[in-house]
Amino acid sequence: MSRPPLQPTTPPASSMPPAGARPLTPPATRPADAAESDRRTLVVGRGISVQGTVTDCERLVVVGTVDSTLIQATEIEVAIGGMFKGGVEVEDAVIAGTIDGTVTARGSLVVKSTGRVIGTAHCRRLQVEDGGQITGQIQMMTGQSTSDLPPRPAMDAAS
Repeated sequence: MSRPPLQPTTPPASSMPPAGARPLTPPATRPADAAESDRRTLVVGRGISVQGTVTDCERLVVVGTVDSTLIQATEIEVAIGGMFKGGVEVEDAVIAGTIDGTVTARGSLVVKSTGRVIGTAHCRRLQVEDGGQITGQIQMMTGQSTSDLPPRPAMDAAS
């Protein structure tokens, strides 16, 4: 018994979304990871350099180089080979590359075995893996008081 060759099936043109459009998935059928993928994430890839201020970013992943005066986000991840220069204020930070400047993590700061923090670090919880390096000052924040945080720079009304 031989099987007929597989034929590609395409839905009728009337049911296909326009070119470039993302298909809509009802919220009830989204996978559990959808909340993670819906976050506003900026990835600065290897060989890419970004200078300036990044706003409205919940998660920043640095594989290339970022030179910024201040980034406020929920999370920053500096991957192996990544370099962040400047100041960043986040809930949580995971450093496997290098941060040169000031990092304020209102939650946790994790320095991986390949990570380096050069400058000033403010955090509530600190974890440094064997081989991770911190050069500079560390200020541990205690309790729920915001007085432990360094003062925030004034932001314009447009932000």
